Amino acid sequence: MTTARAAAILLTKELRLEFRTRELLTTTIVFALIVIVLFSFAFNPTAEESRRYGPGLLWIAFLFAGSLMVNPSFAREQSNSTLDALRMAPISSFAILLGKMLANFIFLALSECVLVPAFSVFYNVSLSGIVSRLILVLFLGTAGLVVTGTVFSAVSARARMRELLLPLLLLPILAPLLIAAVEATASLLIEQPALDPTWVSFLAGFDIVFLTASWLLCDYLIEE
Repeated sequence: MTTARAAAILLTKELRLEFRTRELLTTTIVFALIVIVLFSFAFNPTAEESRRYGPGLLWIAFLFAGSLMVNPSFAREQSNSTLDALRMAPISSFAILLGKMLANFIFLALSECVLVPAFSVFYNVSLSGIVSRLILVLFLGTAGLVVTGTVFSAVSARARMRELLLPLLLLPILAPLLIAAVEATASLLIEQPALDPTWVSFLAGFDIVFLTASWLLCDYLIEE
């Protein structure tokens, strides 16, 4: 079985499992939405302050949402030794990682479809004229967050305190990505928006490097 075929099957399984209950997706959206709303009422920013500080608050909400999304990716495979069964299946280890990454990307993208309009309303930030460029930044930033988050979820899945270990491993690695994503988003919210190609190139390079690393090291990442 090809890697793409196996990843598609695993993706279908993840989507079917989540949309059957919607527990993780609903909890994540509500939690991240509360973060955005609370920041809005706490600071009550003006339009100028929203353009200056809003991108950072928005990506903090995405980080919280992403952390909740990727945490159970491999943890729930521990019951009934499901991960061991997947490893014995005639598929590549990277197909398991890729299926998880695609599922987490879809879940986080759905969350962003709710959070970005809410951010625009509560922070009085107009997104007209920048939607296509903003989608590019969100795509690259979300991909980097999901790839690294899924990899470290696999690493910490068998740890005794994985809920604490995952953020400790993930946050230092994601710091450069978050800085680039915030700067790229901020460049779109100024009065004369202009997407900085430096930050976009950095985001794309980050995604390529970590996706390639996960492909090369996939056998070691999901073994006991």
